[in-house]
Amino acid sequence: MVKINGEHVEAAGQTLSQYLASTACNPQRIVIEYNGEILPRENYDTTVLTDDDQVEIISFMGGG
Repeated sequence: MVKINGEHVEAAGQTLSQYLASTACNPQRIVIEYNGEILPRENYDTTVLTDDDQVEIISFMGGG
């Protein structure tokens, strides 16, 4: 199981891009912390999630 934003998710074997496609996240408006480090957006397609990975998805919010 992969821990994503504090919850265990069955996402092992998927790339980050594949996982994000299954969610409502807009990849252009988020930053991903992958195992404690900020992951460059160009690595989303090649980073394969494995058991015990820890992912935090941080969304940018606009306001005024």
